[in-house]
This record gives sequence, structure tokens and C-alpha cells, in this order.
Amino acid sequence: MGAQLRVFRGRIKSVKATKKITKAMELIASSRIVKAQQRVEAATPYTRALSAAVTAAASNGSTVHRLTTAPETRTRAAVCMITADRGLAGGYSSNIIREAEALTNLLKDENVAASHFLVGRKAVNFFRFRERPIAGQWTGFTDQPRYQDAVDIANGLLAALNTSSGDGGVDEIHLVYTHFENMAVQRPVVKRLIPLEVEETTVEQAAASGLVPPLYEFEPSAEAVLDALLPRYITNVVWNALLLAAASEHAARRRAMKSATDNAEELIKSLTRQANQARQAEITQEISEIVGGADALASATAGS
Repeated sequence: MGAQLRVFRGRIKSVKATKKITKAMELIASSRIVKAQQRVEAATPYTRALSAAVTAAASNGSTVHRLTTAPETRTRAAVCMITADRGLAGGYSSNIIREAEALTNLLKDENVAASHFLVGRKAVNFFRFRERPIAGQWTGFTDQPRYQDAVDIANGLLAALNTSSGDGGVDEIHLVYTHFENMAVQRPVVKRLIPLEVEETTVEQAAASGLVPPLYEFEPSAEAVLDALLPRYITNVVWNALLLAAASEHAARRRAMKSATDNAEELIKSLTRQANQARQAEITQEISEIVGGADALASATAGS
């Protein structure tokens, strides 16, 4: 009984130490979520303004541009997925990989090959373990991205876009990341960057929604403006996706660590109850031995 009680006490001590770690990680993730949300909110106005300018340039006239016009024949597409560098975030990275694999299979059904551009060690390790080709990889910053990281990723995607299909270039670009909606809800998103999906809006629809688009004049031409906006647009979309993914990663890690802390508390209660039962059984056994010894002594004394 004494050995069993020592085992329970050792396990309780170990689980309490683990609980302290998970609780600390939960608090750190909670504090970082707020900072990540602030960065998203700060970048949102520019994102909206740039998207509006690109949409206006794409909707102006009959300009044929690779930013808005899909090629007649597609042979290869870039799939850029944003995962985490570290674990302990529940199914955050696995959900992104699953969505990217579904997109890859969809492209394969359309006879379009996929070139994978990976952000985060989880995706890199997933592809390396399966010995699958990697067109580009970036790691080490997923929880706290910098704008330069977005520039590096965008340059890699642009280099593939500017390369002919016969030399391994791509005809379109897809981005797979986790969209942060609130502290409780984050969902994987598959977004096509190139060609841009332009939504035509009538004056009546704009007036009904309360969003009246500004009037643009493009010099020297809408095509030249699109050429200048292309790298800025890709960089900005990637930057916005990195910020949303970072906030989602912190939220997923906070949720996973809270669940781990709650499970540790339940395990501590269960082990404490078992330890008390073992201690009670040990006390009962000691009392029985004492009573049995006293009875034996009394019997021996009476017999003599």
C-alpha cells in the first residue's frame, strides 16, 4: 500500500507541474492574440483600399491582364499554404494541410499540376516525411510575422508566375490559410490570388449597401496600373493572410492549452481521490493488524 501511495503522489506532482506549464502557455497565447488582432485591424484599411483600386482597374475597359484574366490553358498552379512552426495548437496546421490536399486533388482532376509553396515547419515536415517536391519554403516567423516575410513569399510566388510553364512556372496562385473571425471561431480559407476574381457591382447595389466606390482615372493606362499594382497586391494579400493566420494560431494554441489545463485538473482530482482511497485502505489495514495483534495477545494471556 505504501508503494502505491508513493506512485499516486508522484503522478500528482508531475501533473501539477504540467498544469503550470499549460496554464502559462495559455496566458501567453491570450496576450498575443490581442496584439495580433491589433495588427490585423491596423492593416485592414490599406488592404481594402488596395483591393478596391485593383478591382476598379480590372473592371475598367476591356484590358486583358494576367492579374484578372485566366489563361486559355492551365498547366500548373501554385498552392501556398500557411501553417505553424510549432505544435501544441490542436488541429490548426492539420486543417490547413487537409484543405491544401483537397485543392491539390481538385486541380489534379482538372489536369493541372500543383507547385507547393510552404510557410511553417509543420507543412515542411509533412512534405519532407513523404518525400514530396517543395517549390518554396519559409519558416521561423508564423506566430509573429514581419512585413519583410510577406515580401519574400510574394517574390517567390511572383518569380514562379513570371516563369513559363515549360520551365516550371505557374499560371495561377492559390493561398490556403486560417481566417481569424473571433476568439472562438477560426476557419481554413482557400483563396485564389491570380487571376483575381472580380465582382461586378451596379450603382443600385452599391447604393443599397451604402458603399459608393470612388471614381478612378488611370494614367498612362489601366494595364500599366495593373502591372504596377500586381506585386503590391500579392504582397499585401500575403501579409494580411500572415496576420490572420498568426492570430488564428494563437487562438488555437490558447484553446488547446486551456483544454490541457482542464484535463490536468480533472486528472489531479482523480489521482487525489485514488491516493486518498489507497491511504484509507492502508490505515484500515493497520487498524486491522493492531486489533488482530491485540486479540491474539489477549487469547494467549487467557490461555496461560
